[in-house]
Amino acid sequence: MSLVKLSIKGISYSQTQNGAYALILNEVDGERKLPIVIGAFEAQSIAIALEKEIKPPRPLTHDLFKNFAERFDIVVKQVIIHKLVDGVFYSSIICERENVEEIIDARTSDAIALALRFSAPIFTYKNILDKAGIYLKTNNQDNDKDSQEIDDILSNPETFGIEDDHNSDRIYIKHSLQDLTELLEQAVSQEDYEKAAQIRDEISKRES
Repeated sequence: MSLVKLSIKGISYSQTQNGAYALILNEVDGERKLPIVIGAFEAQSIAIALEKEIKPPRPLTHDLFKNFAERFDIVVKQVIIHKLVDGVFYSSIICERENVEEIIDARTSDAIALALRFSAPIFTYKNILDKAGIYLKTNNQDNDKDSQEIDDILSNPETFGIEDDHNSDRIYIKHSLQDLTELLEQAVSQEDYEKAAQIRDEISKRES
């Protein structure tokens, strides 16, 4: 299976779930986006890593992991989002120490938070992006709006609560597949990526 490189577009706050955020990943050589719902703590950690000027007075958990790894000459080489099951993304962290490679299972949000700190590339498999990617056609005005929203989020980090499990409340279970398709198009047009991710996951469950 071929790997597809991803970049981080930013983080979008959930309008439907308190404390939930959507991490937006971009296909590097394409126009699809991969929204992944993450918890508030992970969103804060990723936002701080993206905003280089923000320096926490004490190391966050992911900073501590990086310091620990560097002390023992462990390098994170890359992160691969390798599986999607029932709307949940599974990731692996590819590490190396003394030319010996190790693969460590991790939550996707943690893996990406670490990838940022090690300047490691992020990949997923083509079949996952084909299944879960959202194709958007945007104009310059839309891009400016997206950038402004993301800048606002990243420039105002907060202290949040515990992670919310976005799979615990299947609010779209009663909708037909046609209804879900229409709702997905509407969510995408409104740039509500977190909602789009939920609908996409429900569609994927029914088609699997």
